Amino acid sequence: MFKKILIANRGEIACRVIKTAKKMGIATVAIYSDADRNALHVAMADEAVHIGPAPANQSYIVIDKVMQAIRDTGAEAVHPGYGFLSENPKFAQALEAAGVAFIGPPVGAIEAMGDKITSKKLAQEAGVSTVPGHMGLIADADEAVKIATEIGYPVMIKASAGGGGKGMRIAWDDDEAREGFQSSKNEAANSFGDDRIFIEKFVTQPRHIEIQVLADNHGNCIYLGERECSIQRRNQKVIEEAPSPFLDAETRRAMGEQSVALAKAVGYSSAGTVEFIVDGDRNFYFLEMNTRLQVEHPVTELITGVDLVEQMIRVASGETLPMTQDDVTLTGWAMESRLYAEDPYRGFLPSIGRLTRYRPPAEVAAGPMQTAGKWLPQPSGQDAPSGDSATRNDTGVYEGGEISMYYDPMIAKLCTWGADRGAAIEGMRLALDRFEVEGIGHNLPFLSAVMDHPKFVSGDITTAFIAEEYPDGFNGVALPGDALRRIAAAAAAMNRVAEIRRTRISGRMDNHERHVGDDWVVTLQGADFVVRVEADQGGSTVHFEDGAPLRVEAAWTPGDQLAVLDVGGAPLVLKVGKISGGFRLRTRGADLKVHVRTPRQAELARLMPEKVAPDTSRMLLCPMPGLVVKINVEVGDEVQEGQPLCTVEAMKMENILRAERKCVVSKVNAAAGDSLAVDEVIMEFE
Repeated sequence: MFKKILIANRGEIACRVIKTAKKMGIATVAIYSDADRNALHVAMADEAVHIGPAPANQSYIVIDKVMQAIRDTGAEAVHPGYGFLSENPKFAQALEAAGVAFIGPPVGAIEAMGDKITSKKLAQEAGVSTVPGHMGLIADADEAVKIATEIGYPVMIKASAGGGGKGMRIAWDDDEAREGFQSSKNEAANSFGDDRIFIEKFVTQPRHIEIQVLADNHGNCIYLGERECSIQRRNQKVIEEAPSPFLDAETRRAMGEQSVALAKAVGYSSAGTVEFIVDGDRNFYFLEMNTRLQVEHPVTELITGVDLVEQMIRVASGETLPMTQDDVTLTGWAMESRLYAEDPYRGFLPSIGRLTRYRPPAEVAAGPMQTAGKWLPQPSGQDAPSGDSATRNDTGVYEGGEISMYYDPMIAKLCTWGADRGAAIEGMRLALDRFEVEGIGHNLPFLSAVMDHPKFVSGDITTAFIAEEYPDGFNGVALPGDALRRIAAAAAAMNRVAEIRRTRISGRMDNHERHVGDDWVVTLQGADFVVRVEADQGGSTVHFEDGAPLRVEAAWTPGDQLAVLDVGGAPLVLKVGKISGGFRLRTRGADLKVHVRTPRQAELARLMPEKVAPDTSRMLLCPMPGLVVKINVEVGDEVQEGQPLCTVEAMKMENILRAERKCVVSKVNAAAGDSLAVDEVIMEFE
């Protein structure tokens, strides 16, 4: 077994690999750029080596710099994580030439399957059903339009060396094909150092389901069930689960056996994933094979009890798989929600800044994690195993740390496990409510909204779920009446506690209860709840003017930013902020201003005028911090609705900003190469 390994990556996946290596007694080496000098993976590793400036193409994907770090530290093996150099055959060859083990598949398998074009050709030759498309390289935008027309719109434009949603665009007509080709090519070059592009038919109403395979160097290969990855935005996975709510045992077996056959055909070893599109009749079509560890691997670990990183390390050191296909069992259900540094209220655009508060929910081991714990990295500081639920958070950040504009916006993967799908979803709901993140825009509200969406709960989902269910973007959640009632009761009880504390601090009288009234009006989401609060030693009973009372029990103290309550016999978790005359309460995707007033105050408040927001309709504001790649218009130009105005790059993604209506450009305040802050004025209109 290796004594020291280097992790050629950053962020949460580097921390994930380090955790397993420590469990195995293996020393670890981290690499870091200027932007990551104080990163969590650097602190966790036994050694750390600086490899260059912040941009990945000057640090993390420069093979010579990584190889020098290996030589300087004497690392015997390298785990590449995902992204960066994980599927780069030149890197694997450089390691082989240096006598350093690559914790991944053989070079030949990477070349055969890591390249999306080559892998499709090999799959066709092997008799695997594939999606129609053009497998050859595409020279320019004109050729892209011609090919797309021949295949038939809609088409998917994809980077040959792509992954993680980078370098991918859907085109529905010639203009989008031309535009998408150039953006995909630029993103591919920036993210992977390889700008080759191919085009395939975009299958409507598809489900994205993938099979996890694991193989050693002795001819053994197994599959570890499937993962449903259909909840995607811009081809970037957001929520994954295992198993899939759609597959039956027969289809699962067929997909698994086909995946194993494909892996064996290319001499595969290590962990890998075969991705499929599955239609409504459970017909499946090969998409690609990822010759690396997948981002969503934790859900497979949670239902199988197999530590995939450990098995990758053991395979790379020459060991035989400790299990056969008959040993693989799928127990319970697992969910993964990707926490992204992006603002869902601004079209999910990237957000950067300092994490002024970062408090994930407590990690709890249970199910396969508990019974087969020798195969899994145990959570740090975990609670006592409950046996029927689990919570896991793979992260690469910490409170007070900086979220940089240079890398992928994913900062954590929150996972839950339960005995069935309903239990896993409910566990995720509560875990998301308990996850405290402040200082940056983030997608926690959106993740919560999905967990409560009827179509998701039913399992009736496709890769078009987000586009279809949120066609106008995400604007928060309007909670139903019963949920508002519970929150109103909680707010009334919390307000009473806060009022008592204020009275004590003022020192006006010893008997503070004489100063706190029982009658209140709680206003939230446009509704007024007239209530009377009766308190006792165990909590409060909140009586509503128009219905039955609700019992509120909690140990909340004014100033606490998280309130874990029991309301009406059911749990309610609220993120709490203070506003004038009440609270800012966030739960289940809703962000509520809740005012708790005396009846007289409520009467006067109804007479107050509404504050009008400033008019920015004649300005193009930068929606996120980023770099201006291109300005498409000049002063005096008349632009049409939907016309591209400029392109801004952030976190390796190009974002094209378009005109919302017909207008004339009166002023341009930015130029290509400028770095802009959020809401900075890019241009103005007459």
